[in-house]
Amino acid sequence: MADASMVGLMGRVTGTVGPGLVGEVIVRVRGGAEHFLAHPASAGDRIETGTVVMVVEHLPPRTVYVTAAYDS
Repeated sequence: MADASMVGLMGRVTGTVGPGLVGEVIVRVRGGAEHFLAHPASAGDRIETGTVVMVVEHLPPRTVYVTAAYDS
């Protein structure tokens, strides 16, 4: 899947994303759901497990930068 088609997709955090952490998110792509390694789009953000996120950058093959989709 090309970078442009991943950007804007929604997912859910399955492993905490934050400074100094390599988190994990699950995103619905290609007719299924796939796991990606995840980093916060803003360096100081910490995003807890279960948070809905949006992909803002994709580094093939399996790394994404995410931000929380909704304010909490």
